[in-house]
Amino acid sequence: MATAPSPRLEPAYRRRAPHPLHAILLAFPLALFSCALLSDITYVESAEMQWSNFSAWLITGGLIFGAPVLLWAAIAFVRGRKGATRTPALAYFLLILVMWVAGLVNAFKHSQDAWSSVGTTGVILSAVSALAAIASAWLLHAAKEPRA
Repeated sequence: MATAPSPRLEPAYRRRAPHPLHAILLAFPLALFSCALLSDITYVESAEMQWSNFSAWLITGGLIFGAPVLLWAAIAFVRGRKGATRTPALAYFLLILVMWVAGLVNAFKHSQDAWSSVGTTGVILSAVSALAAIASAWLLHAAKEPRA
């Protein structure tokens, strides 16, 4: 006698996996802002001006690739359904927003006079951008629905 397959228990809500292009675009700000933090720390320790230039270019690249990620996160948040899936979308959007705004302020900080372009403020802004990028990537990865 054949038995019917047992119904799989469905969770109260399902989070959709991120679009692959969105995840690829997020990888760029993650790497670029993290490397900008490392080059800022190196600049503070060595006072070699080229490290500040590296940071400025890395931050600019992070902002360029972070803009479509921010737009995508905003659209996903606005279009999101009500309920339990809205809270992770809001947290993700806010992390991406913090990453991008801190990166923009940091880009303006790095455009100042050569010797005062980084300093403690630049390192802190780079750390905020990098940590927000890391946290948003972790949150995006955690949002994937489990595969059976």
